Amino acid sequence: MKIGIIMGSIREGRNGEVVGTWVHEIASGRDDAEYELLDIAEFDLPLLAEPTPPSAANPQYENEATRRWSQAIDACDGFVFVTGEYNHGIPGAFKNAFDLLAPEWGNKAVGFVSYGADSGTRAVEHWRGVVINNYLHSTRGQVVLNLFTDFGEQGFAPDERKAKSVGNLLDELVPLAGAIKTLRD
Repeated sequence: MKIGIIMGSIREGRNGEVVGTWVHEIASGRDDAEYELLDIAEFDLPLLAEPTPPSAANPQYENEATRRWSQAIDACDGFVFVTGEYNHGIPGAFKNAFDLLAPEWGNKAVGFVSYGADSGTRAVEHWRGVVINNYLHSTRGQVVLNLFTDFGEQGFAPDERKAKSVGNLLDELVPLAGAIKTLRD
């Protein structure tokens, strides 16, 4: 079982990097799955540059960056989306990364760790409507981080309760990913 923890922001000085690393550190202390940190910034993904729509690409992509992204996503059984909330929605670069692919997402599980001025809850609600279209099955639980209480002058400092909520999310995500995997086998 492999769970990809996707850092969904490419903005300079982004909070998503520290949040994604924190989630990965917590997850790596578990023995129920292999956890891989996937940073969309490292893939240098083009803006919807594939000439064939992903649902028809079978996944044969012309762009090398898209092919590498496709392979990384295809190798996972489930995901943790680490998402900021940008203008009451999801980050554009993350949505682009999602939209570049189609079959690679199918019949897998996803959970959300969000952050923002209102803890990123609107971004997660937006994501829930998006992911279902590609047959991603979402956990009910999520982790929310507030820019005013979990980030401070000393940097990112969530309380112990937030770390426990990451564990709870993974407790829900891993069995869901395992059950859904039977649909792909």
